[in-house]
Amino acid sequence: MKPERIYPRMIINLSAIRQNASRVVEICHSKGIELVGVTKLSLGNPLIAKSMRAAGVDKIGESRLKNIENLYHAGIPGPFQLLRIPMLSEIPKAIRLVDEFLVSMPQVALEIDRCAKELDKNVNIIYMIDVGDLREGVWFENAVEEILSTVGNLKHAILRGIGTNLGCYGGVLPTKENMGLLVEIKKTLESRLGYELIVSGGSTVTLKMLEDNTLPDGINQFRVGEGIILGTDATGDRDIPYLRQDTVILEAEVVEVDYKPSVPVGEIGKDAFGRTPLFEDRGLRKRIILAIGEQDVKPDGLIPFEQGLKVLHASSDHLIVDTTESDKEFRPGDIVRFRMSYGCALRAFTSPYVEKVFIED
Repeated sequence: MKPERIYPRMIINLSAIRQNASRVVEICHSKGIELVGVTKLSLGNPLIAKSMRAAGVDKIGESRLKNIENLYHAGIPGPFQLLRIPMLSEIPKAIRLVDEFLVSMPQVALEIDRCAKELDKNVNIIYMIDVGDLREGVWFENAVEEILSTVGNLKHAILRGIGTNLGCYGGVLPTKENMGLLVEIKKTLESRLGYELIVSGGSTVTLKMLEDNTLPDGINQFRVGEGIILGTDATGDRDIPYLRQDTVILEAEVVEVDYKPSVPVGEIGKDAFGRTPLFEDRGLRKRIILAIGEQDVKPDGLIPFEQGLKVLHASSDHLIVDTTESDKEFRPGDIVRFRMSYGCALRAFTSPYVEKVFIED
């Protein structure tokens, strides 16, 4: 008897993810760059983390302490880097699990130091600097003064380096100028501190600078998740040519097939999410409904494999797809396959209603 297939489901190809990780490791290590494999997209999935470590990533990066705890108990070897600035309330627990913290304020660094002292343990910190994206970090003009004044009060929280985040909030791309600014701050700090610092300046979007040989010398740590798990670069708006994109595939089941008008009949208000939907009158169209919705995916991030399909809209639990231009005749029970954008995959990994199936090539 064949095992029951449950839909919707994600097919996660661990071989492909491992190949992607190996390729990024090769590129980074050839330039003397430490690679942090970021698993936050997958909720810190142990199988994905294990695949990354098997491929040679130097440590695992996670934004949520709960995921690091799960990885630790699953036997995944560290070191672990906590990507999100720790909440003060979670630092006592985090000290026991985390090897490297990203921080952006003196108060947080001092609390890490205090908790580390209680356990007679040393931990590393990377002080984040905002070079323009407007997410976390001390503003670059104030960085040297703030970091030096903070480090002087630390005994168990060791400043291992500085870092920045680009692309995730403001969409700012890495350039020679903003990366160079980070390197100059590093040099100033090193001259005052008397030892070398890590510069954690790279993420998936920064891989393009490695490809083009435009990354300034001195950037020596990358934090890469999307590129490894999906083979894409959302901020740079590209498929990364030397990585695989068949790593994560979504499958959803058809529950209705019908011809309907392309514009609703009646007075239009807002949809369930407070949006006012816009419709183009294209006459009578053939549509299917899939048993998946906003609670599971980001509809505009779904990329159908089947030619001629167009995702129209979704409610919490229903996805409407126009199939008029497709040569395939869909019926209830048919399965439709999609690639996903980063935001879409993030929601699918998070949804308990999407089955996760792991395969090897």
